[in-house]
Amino acid sequence: MNAVSRLGAAAMAALVAAGPAAAQETVVWWDFLSGGDGVRMKQLIEDFNAAHEGQIAIDATTLEWGTPFYSKVQTSAAVGEAPDIMTYHASRIPLAVQQGVLQPITEADWQAMGLSASDYDPATLEAVTVDGQVYAVPFDTHPIVLYYNKDILAEAGLLTEDGLPMGLDSREGFTATLQALKDHGVQFPMASVTADGNFMFRTIYSLMGQQDGELMTDGEFLAGDNAEKLQNALSVLAEWTEAGLQSTYTDYPATVALFTSGEAAMMINGVWEVPTMMDAQAAGTLFEWGAVELPVIFDHPSTYADSHSFAIPANQGVEMSPEKRAAVLEVIGWMARNSLFWATAGHIPAYGPVTQSEEYKAMQPNATYSSLTANMIFDPKTPLAGVAGPIFDVMSTYFVPTLNGEMDPAEAVEEIRAELNDM
Repeated sequence: MNAVSRLGAAAMAALVAAGPAAAQETVVWWDFLSGGDGVRMKQLIEDFNAAHEGQIAIDATTLEWGTPFYSKVQTSAAVGEAPDIMTYHASRIPLAVQQGVLQPITEADWQAMGLSASDYDPATLEAVTVDGQVYAVPFDTHPIVLYYNKDILAEAGLLTEDGLPMGLDSREGFTATLQALKDHGVQFPMASVTADGNFMFRTIYSLMGQQDGELMTDGEFLAGDNAEKLQNALSVLAEWTEAGLQSTYTDYPATVALFTSGEAAMMINGVWEVPTMMDAQAAGTLFEWGAVELPVIFDHPSTYADSHSFAIPANQGVEMSPEKRAAVLEVIGWMARNSLFWATAGHIPAYGPVTQSEEYKAMQPNATYSSLTANMIFDPKTPLAGVAGPIFDVMSTYFVPTLNGEMDPAEAVEEIRAELNDM
């Protein structure tokens, strides 16, 4: 064991050896997790606290997702009142680094956590890295997937021998499957969040990625043929809407309701809805269903993903004690090693030894779609990107009317390119 390893191990050993007589380290925790994954995170926190009774206690608070969360982190860190640890979207890391609200994760930290950067998929680790420095520890990747009603597709003769929807390998094939569902009398072959451009960014960016398209190259948005690739992506979705193959002006709750009620045969949504499906099926109120990687509409598989990660705030004017940091690092390391349970929230754990385990490989539907990690694309590395960021806002303005047949895709792309480059 080298000197750095001994330092991390000694700090943790001091916490353990001190026992009940020493002051328990309280780790103040903020997250933005609600719904099914929020329930599971609360269980993980309870399990951690039980396993570390008398040594470390997590004091957790769940705040509102999106802009409210990140605004509170920024203002709190500026006055030294941010938490000891927090969940953070990988897509927001570049902006957080620019704002100076995150502490870097050092080599000594990795060793104290008992983890290694090599345990993580390179694309996922790169998503939390800025200028060669890691600023958070990925906990998962959470892509979008294609949910499907096995009962409806089977009745329409549209399931393969493997129990998957037909036509996943081409634009023509998948469009034919949607049309066959409509011809079969299904009111909504596909449920899509067409009233929320922020959400549809995920689908549209995935379709750009299937063409090797990029939003930003050399500091310019939609340069070269990337504008054409965005137009291609928008055109496919607009055509589906015009043909009545996907729902129009549908918000997020209505999209989920269309699918779970059986009115829609398929749905594109995040893996975080897996608990919704599993809980409903366990209660006997849901049909047979599955989830799989997005269909290949263009050249090759590609799926947009983000990552929930653990970050340590840079509290201005407040220095974290060695004992507190040791406790925080123990939290992160323990969460990584116990993230198999997190997979029941639908997410794909980022820690390799978990996703490579036999237990994970046996999980369904996770095992069916987890292969998409080889085809993931993350947000462009810019402070303008990320959840609830300016890129989302600009593109959302034009996505909704385009997807619902009120704006020409070519016109939308030109407006988007002009506004993004003005930023």
